[in-house]
Amino acid sequence: MKESSKHTIEENTDYWLRRYHDIRKQSEHICEPLQTEDYVVQPVVDVSPPKWHLGHSTWFFETFILVPNYYGYKVFDPQYNFVFNSYYETIGARVIRTDRGNLSRPSVSEIYEYRRYVDEKMTEFLQGDFFRPEHTELLELGLNHEQQHQELLVTDIKFILGHNPLFPAYRKESFLKSSTASEEIKMLKFSEGVYEIGFQGKGFCFDNELGRHKVYLNEFEIADRPVTNREYLEFIKSGGYHDFKYWHAEGWDWVKNTKAESPLYWHNIDDIWMIYTLEGLKEINLDDLLCHINFFEASAFAAWKGMRLPTEAEWEVASGLLNWGKRWEWTNSAYLAYPGYKRASGAVGEYNGKFMINQMVLRGASEATPEGHSRNTYRNFFPANLQWQFTGIRLAK
Repeated sequence: MKESSKHTIEENTDYWLRRYHDIRKQSEHICEPLQTEDYVVQPVVDVSPPKWHLGHSTWFFETFILVPNYYGYKVFDPQYNFVFNSYYETIGARVIRTDRGNLSRPSVSEIYEYRRYVDEKMTEFLQGDFFRPEHTELLELGLNHEQQHQELLVTDIKFILGHNPLFPAYRKESFLKSSTASEEIKMLKFSEGVYEIGFQGKGFCFDNELGRHKVYLNEFEIADRPVTNREYLEFIKSGGYHDFKYWHAEGWDWVKNTKAESPLYWHNIDDIWMIYTLEGLKEINLDDLLCHINFFEASAFAAWKGMRLPTEAEWEVASGLLNWGKRWEWTNSAYLAYPGYKRASGAVGEYNGKFMINQMVLRGASEATPEGHSRNTYRNFFPANLQWQFTGIRLAK
């Protein structure tokens, strides 16, 4: 091996080691304030216990990188493939999602031991002769996957503690930066024409962002900022949750079945609107950006305002002029494949493509999104009824 080539590989190893350990430490930092009991709770099917997130993200590195590529690697516990496999049919049987809260074992301490074991072996792998340039694409996916679960950890921890009758604080000090807006919304105009959307250039992206392509857009206007609590409270006070004409049929069924009256974490106590935050229960700051609403609520509010939600193409075209990154913003676009999309072979092909049904696209990022984990081409997606993500509304017409 030439000295210059060897030097390049060593630099590459140092980069991946730093990134790997920095991202792995952040997951544990998020869980640092938790009591042991907090790690195990699963209030609803959409929320996973924090200890499951810690185990699953570790399982990803063990299953997809160490087992096939690190010769002689011994799995920490053969049962963990059944416990921490999320949805990969290629990998085999798994605990169904609704039963994750029944996993009193493995214990929290055993899962942290599992993380230490895999981190040690990943360090050996990255510093050893088995690590090859062709492994970096999968390693990058694993790191971005862990960052996705860091955001899910924050959202799930908030749901767990926010549904505790005592409304306990996650941290006494502010954990997320508050986002406020006091100025009136301004509508930005865009001309009709042919535009291009989709990822291009260097750097990481998920496969669902690929396939840069042209789209024709009619003339449209889009708000320069998301909606605030004050603006949404006007919708509530006007009887928005009691008037079917603003809602999709499925959304109106959701309102009636859940008896919804307000966004998630809002509580009207003695005629004072309170909100559960990660610092505990507080009186609502009306100038904060609205958060934790589902697609049904977003669409109904837009209809009440005589407007609509933007399509994901409109959002991306306008993104360079928008104030974004504070809330995941609902779009009026179904989550579908871009032209030319092809699912990868094997288990990795199950990462995004299999979910392109019954989901709506979210664009932007939120205060819970890890640093460096947002792009204007990032296509997040969720079912229309879910509120627990850090979601907001941007109006269009």
